Amino acid sequence: MAKRPAPVLQSVLFDLPPHLQAGLHAGVDEAGRGCLAGPVVSAACILPQGFDLPGLTDSKTLTAQRREALARAIRSQALAWSLGLAWPREIDRVNILQASLRSMERAVARLRLAPALLLIDGNQAIQASLPQRTVIGGDALVPAISAASILAKTFRDHLLTILDRLHPGYELAVHKGYGTAVHLAALKALGPSPIHRMTFRGVRPDAPASPAAANPAQERQSCLPGIPTTAVLKPGTSK
Repeated sequence: MAKRPAPVLQSVLFDLPPHLQAGLHAGVDEAGRGCLAGPVVSAACILPQGFDLPGLTDSKTLTAQRREALARAIRSQALAWSLGLAWPREIDRVNILQASLRSMERAVARLRLAPALLLIDGNQAIQASLPQRTVIGGDALVPAISAASILAKTFRDHLLTILDRLHPGYELAVHKGYGTAVHLAALKALGPSPIHRMTFRGVRPDAPASPAAANPAQERQSCLPGIPTTAVLKPGTSK
């Protein structure tokens, strides 16, 4: 007999057909949506029923050390996990919301196992052929989404450390691209680098505010060289 979902997850799935409740679920989440520099990174993660990940929760509530330890455990235990990115030029071209959704779609497309259901953090469905459900605050409520949140955050943090060496002077390794006072002062002194989001307020004085930057509540809701920036996916519907 299939193991019943945990109570919180069961409440998310209560009105779905039994085969979707009992099948594999992939959690999907992003990191870096509100940053001024670097890509937005998404992760998709399928956890086994018997996972052992004490303290698993929203990556933003964890210390960097705890995130790293959990990320290693998640990669070891996950049935499948993958990443997708959208880089600044794409963000500037299509806007941060659409770029974030595209990065999620890329992460899902790269999963080596096909889940029965996608559980997506936030309130925006993605283009996918799989059934999906959006979960507001899912990164703190649904284990698979929490795991995806941690994988996306830890990968992006490592990436920004590399980008800091390629584009020195902005302290990217410290603030990871967020609009801190140090970052804004560096932008004023040096101007933007090639990995800055030119349409975000604070990057250029004359840049319009991005939707995510102008509305922090909306923000709550992949690329390295060699990683494709597009993925061909069939349109899907949210259930």
